[in-house]
Amino acid sequence: MSLPSASPAGLESDACYLAMKAHDARFDGSFFTGVTSTGVYCRPVCRVKLPRRENCRFFQHAAQAEAAGFRPCLRCRPELAPRAASWSTEDASRILALQAARLIDEPDAWDDDGPGAARIAARLGVSDRHLRRIFEAQFGVSPLQYLQTRRLLAAKQLIADTRLPMTQVALASGFASVRRFNAAFVSHYGLNPSALRRAGTAGREHGGGSVGVRLGYRPPYDAAAMLGFFARRALGGVEAIGEAGGTPQLARTLRVAQGERVHAGWLQLRFDGEREHVLLQVGDSLAAVLPTVISRVRAMLDLDADPMTINGALHASFPQGDGLRVPGTVDGFELAVRAVLGQQITVAAARTLGTRLVQALGEPIATPVAGLDRLFPTPAALAAASGDTLGQLGIVRQRQAALIALAKEVLEGRLALHAGADVPATLAALQQLPGIGDWTAQYIAMRALRWPDAFPAGDIALQKALGVSSARAAAEASQSWRPWRSYAVLRAWHSPLPPSGSAMAAPPALESVSA
Repeated sequence: MSLPSASPAGLESDACYLAMKAHDARFDGSFFTGVTSTGVYCRPVCRVKLPRRENCRFFQHAAQAEAAGFRPCLRCRPELAPRAASWSTEDASRILALQAARLIDEPDAWDDDGPGAARIAARLGVSDRHLRRIFEAQFGVSPLQYLQTRRLLAAKQLIADTRLPMTQVALASGFASVRRFNAAFVSHYGLNPSALRRAGTAGREHGGGSVGVRLGYRPPYDAAAMLGFFARRALGGVEAIGEAGGTPQLARTLRVAQGERVHAGWLQLRFDGEREHVLLQVGDSLAAVLPTVISRVRAMLDLDADPMTINGALHASFPQGDGLRVPGTVDGFELAVRAVLGQQITVAAARTLGTRLVQALGEPIATPVAGLDRLFPTPAALAAASGDTLGQLGIVRQRQAALIALAKEVLEGRLALHAGADVPATLAALQQLPGIGDWTAQYIAMRALRWPDAFPAGDIALQKALGVSSARAAAEASQSWRPWRSYAVLRAWHSPLPPSGSAMAAPPALESVSA
């Protein structure tokens, strides 16, 4: 196979080579290196012998490398790399292309048929032809090629890390049949999927009744702050924070609906800071939807953030927050319910109400993890709950109306709460519901919709942190942090108290941030 030697425009090749030479994890997922002498493409952190400079081509995305004829490295495994940043303040065409890629990357945004170029174009309000043109200009590949690479890399991870049957791997990765999966795999990688499993380390992360995978992220990452955030808000029966060999770990239950089928189970995760990985263990009952679970966990832990870009915008104002990420969720409906329950009360009080709700309306589930025995209530269960039932839990009438209205909108499909949702339309729809104002809508956008520019300007703790006394003043102070204001909010909440009159601070604890 003859491989071209030039790198695509938009990358500083010498800088990429230096980052690869240093194995700098901060650039992981930001570019990939194709080596013409081997026909393989690698992550910057790959530990193989450094190739000669003249043999290297650099690509912004794995799909570009594969379109140029390179195969993924079996050692550094490009499927483990964090995804590229999906937000930009640049020209409209670039933003539109990035939004299209974000939709392709979000499995919860599509039904069983998956995304197609025409459907994505319709979602974005442009023609199919225009979408293909700007997508190819931005990424160097078509939307179909980009999607195919995503599916193949997802399948490659399942083959390498699990013992799932090939039929299940194919379907979980988005292929309509095993035949199409095998054909695509052989065509792209020149290797039969079964041969890859025999050559790899299948089952290394596999335990009895569960499958394990590794998820990469870019440093710095304040894992203690992230786990502490979830620990303060953990609901009894649904979440548990513990330790394994002295290492903190988070476990929780989860329900994933795909079409008419519902998969329920548990997951457990812990950080491996030395390798910049999260080790994720998932119960066998969720194995069929593992790519969706992986996507949700990546969102929950904000593993795809680009800290260098974010820190460039925020470090001057918040120098102590470079490792902070925005906590997300594995269930947008659950997060929205918790946001409503947490309005104007402390974290501890909101946690008590949430635990009562889980015990009253959540379905029981058996797990091997101590303390995990409930699923969070479904939209159907909450929509059918009476005022008396909710009142007995200590939920006031105004919150009852908001919760029931929210549940009905989600149940009837009029409201989607995931990273692929239309942010402006969802914000507007949320604020049309009784008892949901700008603070709650912005908080849901920040954590469930994964919008990096959410800004709950009316939050009193945030205003104190910024040294202002009104929502308008807080919004004005935040303009220089766009489009990363969600990260600015987290940094402000975590900042030490300033001297009197300073413009940067936070409350001594996050008790006013109750959701």
